[in-house]
Amino acid sequence: MAGGGRRQTRGLRRAEVAERAGVSLDYYTRLEQGRRLRPSRQVVIALARALHLSDGERNYLLGLVGEAAVPVPMSRTTDASARRLLDQLDAVPAMVLNSRYDILAWNRMLDALVANLAELPEHERNTLRWLFTGPAAGIGPRDRARLGRRCVADLRGAGRYPDDPGVRQLVTELSRESGEFAELWERHDVGVHRTVTKRMVHPDVGALDLSCEVLAVPDSDQRVMVYTAAPGTGTDRALRGLWARVGERGGC
Repeated sequence: MAGGGRRQTRGLRRAEVAERAGVSLDYYTRLEQGRRLRPSRQVVIALARALHLSDGERNYLLGLVGEAAVPVPMSRTTDASARRLLDQLDAVPAMVLNSRYDILAWNRMLDALVANLAELPEHERNTLRWLFTGPAAGIGPRDRARLGRRCVADLRGAGRYPDDPGVRQLVTELSRESGEFAELWERHDVGVHRTVTKRMVHPDVGALDLSCEVLAVPDSDQRVMVYTAAPGTGTDRALRGLWARVGERGGC
């Protein structure tokens, strides 16, 4: 750094963002200040890259200037790398989701935690439907509402609405059937669903304080969602007990 001084704040300076995006400092400053400018699609994508935005955040910016999202095919089958990771996660509940929150694959521990998913129609294997139109079994109302807000912001940030017919159909359905979803969707909040904690009550092992880790699959819209607990806690012991039952039955 010139002058040998230390940076007092984290992040990029305006000049650094402008340089990385290939635009002038004056143009970027006016854009940041909310002047009446309409950046081109190329400029928005370059700025998103310079700011290290996620695909969802980049696509949301494109939508704000009237540009179509950068298309990423909606997953219908499990990505091979996600499948390999899921296969390694025997002792903790885990599942693979696409950006529409469809459950594409899961392990036996997830069945032990929530339900026997194989018995559900494919249409119902969607965690947004569980939260807003289903029982959301075992989750308290406060946690369910908090998770709902995060998931709706994440769905909005995925950048697939209204271009993806599957997402459009899901949004229409949930807006019709859930006033809460409709209200949250109209807020236009955008976020990325990462680690979150929640409490649920299991019919066999009781209250569980779980950490929900969301792992993005590179070059895909898929995420691996894993439920864990702090070592040595009651929840950790309860999960070990569930795993022992799974082993005894050879499945769920």
